[in-house]
Amino acid sequence: MALIVQKYGGTSVGTTERIKNVARRVAKWKAQGHDVVVVVSAMSGETNRLIALAKDIQDYPDPRELDVVVSTGEQVTIGLLAMALKEIGVPAKSYCGWQVRVVTDQAHTKARIQSIDDEAMRGDLKEGRVVIVAGFQGMDEEGNITTLGRGGSDTSAVALAAALKADECQIYTDVDGVYTTDPRVVPEARRLKTVTFEEMIEMASLGSKVLQIRSVEFAGKYKVRLRVLSSFEDEGEGTLITFEEDESMEKAVVAGIAFDRNEARINVKGVPDKPGIAYQILGPIADANIEVDMIIQNVGENGTTDFSFTVPRGEFNRALTILREVQTHIGAAKIDADDKVAKISIVGVGMRSHCGIASTMFRTLAEEGINIQMISTSEIKVSVLLDEKYLELAVRVLHKAFGLDQAA
Repeated sequence: MALIVQKYGGTSVGTTERIKNVARRVAKWKAQGHDVVVVVSAMSGETNRLIALAKDIQDYPDPRELDVVVSTGEQVTIGLLAMALKEIGVPAKSYCGWQVRVVTDQAHTKARIQSIDDEAMRGDLKEGRVVIVAGFQGMDEEGNITTLGRGGSDTSAVALAAALKADECQIYTDVDGVYTTDPRVVPEARRLKTVTFEEMIEMASLGSKVLQIRSVEFAGKYKVRLRVLSSFEDEGEGTLITFEEDESMEKAVVAGIAFDRNEARINVKGVPDKPGIAYQILGPIADANIEVDMIIQNVGENGTTDFSFTVPRGEFNRALTILREVQTHIGAAKIDADDKVAKISIVGVGMRSHCGIASTMFRTLAEEGINIQMISTSEIKVSVLLDEKYLELAVRVLHKAFGLDQAA
């Protein structure tokens, strides 16, 4: 008998019929003798509907009151799922985040979990009940309702699994695992049986939307065994996210290819090549809470240099406006920019012990006539920036070049 924490996202509980399907799935695990804690999101589209209501009242909704409003989405789902389980003879009890006492900091709309009181849940499990907890929400130490930000239900599930010392945390979603890349772009993409936490963190941060990065970091920190499964298929073992690198991973140099269309590049040309220039350029960007990703500063020539960096596409115009306001102050000759770029990244722990991975990537792109605009590397990843129109072609040729279409 094991203690399992299961999380079901918005599409998995998007209708009452789907909620009944979730109840039947949970009942199967319960019938096998397992203790089950279920974390659910709001029904698909409900959080957006609630945010829209708030914005009809206030252009910039008060963060505390917005949390009060959007947290109701999960409250509906936990009640309906508890009813569905009871209807098929499975004892169940639902809890909002503040009833479990998921204690967070006071950062409304993007709170972070600090502690969880597991006493009531353990009591229910001991008495044979399925425990259903609202994801995405908690309360601060003053009793205010808080929410964890988009995708926060994944983090809720992993945090509960850590607090309960669960044997496994299962994330049910609309895909049946983690793939070598997006199957909508590369039909030959394969589901990975296992992937390391390091690889999953990189893939999540680089554009893979299967898991929220905070949940993966949380699972890695607290050694929570994590598995991604499909909520629409009864069979299949999904993808297990592991701590260890096994022997077979020596063969799989590259685990997967992630990509992100949400990129824009800004190039500040002809700035004085002197200490502090990077801060003078990026300081105002940071002050505006705009995230910067890839950065390149060229070798100086004739006392000047060029400085390039990327920002999220949604922040592109704001970043450009800020730089043009300080252009004279920083002594820049010209600012040019492009918001039709994309980032592709190859990821794999095997890259640590294999040379020539980057050169294979660059050669493959060159053979297709695809120009690389920027490069960024870490121990287990290589990222390149390129013209967005070449994105899907680049993903397909790289997927083939690294043999990711071949069965492991």
